[in-house]
Amino acid sequence: MEQKLFAISNVLCGKDIKAIRKNLKLTQAEFAQLCNVSVKTIERWEGSDKEITGPIVTLMKVLREYPQIREELEIPARAYQMRLWYMHEDEICTIIDVEERKRLVKVYNYTKDYIFRAFGREERPTFDQYEEFLESRCFPRSRDKMKLILRELDLPFYEPLMIIEKTQGRMAEDNFWIKIER
Repeated sequence: MEQKLFAISNVLCGKDIKAIRKNLKLTQAEFAQLCNVSVKTIERWEGSDKEITGPIVTLMKVLREYPQIREELEIPARAYQMRLWYMHEDEICTIIDVEERKRLVKVYNYTKDYIFRAFGREERPTFDQYEEFLESRCFPRSRDKMKLILRELDLPFYEPLMIIEKTQGRMAEDNFWIKIER
């Protein structure tokens, strides 16, 4: 069986890495975060006269050819006072910014897989859809012995956001969870 080949170099040099970083308009610290390495590593690569090998070579090829990926992966400043991070294990799936008083919701998806997105195919959910989403990450309102569960959670009544703050919206049947920032 013939081995597959790919149009990616095996090596690059420090000046190439620096040029790609500058083209992306990133500081060394920002670029280190994008590459998931330390700032010291970026400094070492950019200052090196030696050939650089490894997975960074492939990442640099992708970033050179598709610089828009930087913008697609960048996490924007909060649009509203509350932010929910909808996660699958350690991966960010959707960021949800919410202004409860004005009933506004803004969503940023970080996966193309609709099954992993908080609102599936819906790119601009309504506040009602947001509330339905919250309730979907809790036990149902009609749950038997709900008052006992609420007492265990030290909650006075059924309120999905308060339940999620206590449980992180974790469900027994999946690996999704929610982090809330106010």
